[in-house]
Amino acid sequence: MILPGKRVTLPSVPVVHRRFETHAAETPDATAVFCAGQRMSYRELNARANQFAHLLIERGHGRGTKVGICLDYSIDMLVAILGTLKSGAAYVPLDPAYPAARLRLLLGQIPQLAAIVAGAATVELVACAKAPVVDLAHLSDKLAALPAVDPDVPVTGDDICYAVFTSGSTGTPKLTALRHENWFNLLNWLTVEYGLHRGSHNLVVSAFGFDLSQRSLMMPLFCGATQYLMASRNFDAAMAYRMVTEHDIRTVNCASSTLYVLVDWETASGRSALTGLDYVLFGGEPLHVGRVWDWAVAEGNTCTLLHQYGVAECADVATSYDLADYRRDEHDVAPVGRPAYNTDIHILDEQLRGVRIGEPGEICIAGRSVGAGYLNGSGPESARFTTIQVHGASVRIYRTGDRGYVTETGQLVVLGRMDTQVKVRGMRIDPHEIERALGRLAGVRQAAVVVTVDAAGDCQLTAFLEPAGDDPADSDVRARLLEALPRNMVPATFRRVDRLPLTPHGKVDRAALLDELRARVPTR
Repeated sequence: MILPGKRVTLPSVPVVHRRFETHAAETPDATAVFCAGQRMSYRELNARANQFAHLLIERGHGRGTKVGICLDYSIDMLVAILGTLKSGAAYVPLDPAYPAARLRLLLGQIPQLAAIVAGAATVELVACAKAPVVDLAHLSDKLAALPAVDPDVPVTGDDICYAVFTSGSTGTPKLTALRHENWFNLLNWLTVEYGLHRGSHNLVVSAFGFDLSQRSLMMPLFCGATQYLMASRNFDAAMAYRMVTEHDIRTVNCASSTLYVLVDWETASGRSALTGLDYVLFGGEPLHVGRVWDWAVAEGNTCTLLHQYGVAECADVATSYDLADYRRDEHDVAPVGRPAYNTDIHILDEQLRGVRIGEPGEICIAGRSVGAGYLNGSGPESARFTTIQVHGASVRIYRTGDRGYVTETGQLVVLGRMDTQVKVRGMRIDPHEIERALGRLAGVRQAAVVVTVDAAGDCQLTAFLEPAGDDPADSDVRARLLEALPRNMVPATFRRVDRLPLTPHGKVDRAALLDELRARVPTR
């Protein structure tokens, strides 16, 4: 089964920062970025990025090298990102919200790391690195003396623009790289398909290390709008909602769980800031439609909710679906829609053969979204980048490890991870299916199911419930689940939490839930 995306011609040199340079030339006085009360125009941001690019080039850190960036959200962060791209190098986000031990691990995984950009608040976090650390504030005089014109570096669509870390199935962080062509194709699709323009001002709400954040950071600069940054290392729902309320924000990109938090703020405040947005682009984890449905369909809500699917290895977003088209009585799981431009979705069986419409299989991505691959090793995950034969031609694909199917109307539906399936009493189950069933029960706001293994080697299911209204008794929840699920899929234990914990990326933190379970086990 092949779900094809629309074919669109890209420029001969599909390089992302060239679009930013065009806006700097055409609307130099427009505000490019706002952070902590400070504004910077396209002209000034371009000039400062050029000076940083010239510094990197002067030091020999150009095409083919990697520049780590360990900064809190700030204007300097955008200077470092754009300057790195202009030099021909690729940037690697090093999230300062990560523990120091994880940052040390990540630093050791970056090949050809030429330099690290840090500031006073983050320099100690990368002090262990062998690469030189660049502090823009300390180099202000040096940078001011460098040319403010665009550097003459022949960057191409095949050059790597950034690389982000994603946890591998082996537990070792994988550094997956994107080419300019991949990123340009994504940003061009978002801009053209959804009519983004110079008024499509954006607010970044996700952590810097998240693949979603790279799209969110560059999207407004690609279309000439203003980028709004929160002066906070970690997600601050109150600050985010206040900025949406006080500024002319038109777009927000976030994980599904972050959207729930923002909607909760909107509901509690009685305001309507989110309902007036143009778009919320969200995804990254299974959607619990009930968490946003009443708000989404409320009278006067003109915000378009784009439920999107993708992976870091393939430019972050591969498909998109307007949630306004969702009918709860027709689909148990909200679709994630149709492919981005120049992107195809293949649904394949275990032998990498196509399946029929409606038949589940592994979701594989092909086309100009497929990235350059992993940079730091040749472990088992590297085999996910492979080729298949389609109508006699070799096609490069990325095997996502996600299960899904295509509906009769040509919409992709994601069913969950293939590797999250576990055997309980001899039968293979998917915890996400249990979460969806729990989320449909009255009195359950949201649920997360985690799997542990007991002393006998048997899998045990524990459901963490975020109650809504009257808290149903365990026996009632169990009885209602048995009406929809086989007995082996009903969790043995139910635990209540005021709110499910989130990772810095805005997704449900299942590791934290497992830690809580382990902490409750008495020691001998």
